This record gives sequence, C-alpha cells and structure tokens, in this order.
Amino acid sequence: MTSGTEETTLTIDELAARAGVTVRTVRFYGTKGLLPPPVLGPRRVGHYGRDHLARLALIEELQQQGMTLAAIERYVQQLPPGLDAHDLAIHRAVVASWAPDAVETVSRVELERRAGRGLGDEDVERLVAMGVVETGDGGSGGSCDYRVDLGLLRLGVGLLDVPLSQEAILAARKVLIEHSRAVAHELSQLFRGEVSERAAQDVRSLSASMQPVVVQALLTTFQRSLREEVRGWVDGIPDAPASP
Repeated sequence: MTSGTEETTLTIDELAARAGVTVRTVRFYGTKGLLPPPVLGPRRVGHYGRDHLARLALIEELQQQGMTLAAIERYVQQLPPGLDAHDLAIHRAVVASWAPDAVETVSRVELERRAGRGLGDEDVERLVAMGVVETGDGGSGGSCDYRVDLGLLRLGVGLLDVPLSQEAILAARKVLIEHSRAVAHELSQLFRGEVSERAAQDVRSLSASMQPVVVQALLTTFQRSLREEVRGWVDGIPDAPASP
C-alpha cells in the first residue's frame, strides 16, 4: 500500500464503518489476500488507509456484478502491483461501466456512506457540478434527498482531493465526454459493418460481451498515452536555479 503525508489513517473499526462492512469481513478479506495487511503502529495496532477503502469499494462493485468470491480473488490477483486509491477507483469505474446505469435517490447520510467519507456542502456542490449528484429542492446544504450516479460517485469523490480548480475539472469532463462519444460512434460504425447480417438479439449479445473488453482497452491505452504526455510535459519544464 502506498502512503503519504496526507494518507488517511483508520482503525479497522473505522475502515469497516466507512466501507459499510463488518470488521469480520475486513479480516476475512485480509486472510484471502483481497486486502493488503495494515501498517502496524505503536502497540502493534493496525492502521488502514485510502487504498484499503478503495479496494473494499472495488470488491463491493465486483460482488454487485455477480462475481463469486473465487472470481474476485482471481481478478484482484491480476491487478498490477502498487496501485493507489485513484488507480483502484478507475478500475472500479471500469467494472461499474459493465452494468446498466445505476442512479439512486439517497439521503445525505447514505450519500456519505456510499462515498466512504464525510462530505461538506462545498464537496456536494463540486459533485453536483461534475454531474455525479443532483440535489432536490432543499439545496446542497439542506436535508433533501440526492440523486446519485453510483458508477461515478467514487471517481468524483476522488477528484475532490485533486488540486485542480472546479473550472479545470469541468473542462476536462467536457473533453472526455466529447472524445468518448466520438470513439463510441466510430466503434459502433465499425461493428455495424461486421454484424449487419445478424439478428437484433445477437447484436445486443455481442455488444454486452464487447463492452468490458472495449472499456478495458480504452483505459489501458489512455493510461499509457497520459503517462507519455505528462512525462513529455515534465521533461520540458526547466529545472529551478540552485539557491546561492
């Protein structure tokens, strides 16, 4: 598990409460290798972090997709080593994309439970601006219910800690939506030529089978391209002059 100066430190009870599971479940996942061991502090008390919370959220999503414990174990074992909370959130978003859109109406308490953390009014406003959450008549700070896109919630919550302005996040969202639609359209045109002779039911079955593969391929190529872009950008920044 990666750690940093701002890493969230949780006891096993706090981790279980945030993830909405029992302490017994956390320990069971640990024995199965689904969760990395905690960091041992004074008096050998185990401390957990955001990576553990994100991994529990991924396991929950895999369960909601109908995967057995054995299948989840295989999935987790195939994950690249050293994934942090943001990487795990992306994997969870990919898994969630396999399922139909899931939008639920929840209370503020349930929204925070699903998010895995407390949310201030400003946090909720940012989630609303991202299109992750919609509020009722009570406004972001009231006691109204919230319509939340469960497939985007964890990813949106992760963005709350990213040091970017709300304007930059919204601009990035616009770019992603526009390019994603363009890619989806071109792939649709490509597949249409291959399945033009199939029955409608066969086409729907093929689409359902292809979606996880296409999403995973997009994720992999995007991560590689983004790393190359960032590396080129950072290499082009001149080093700061040495202090006299």
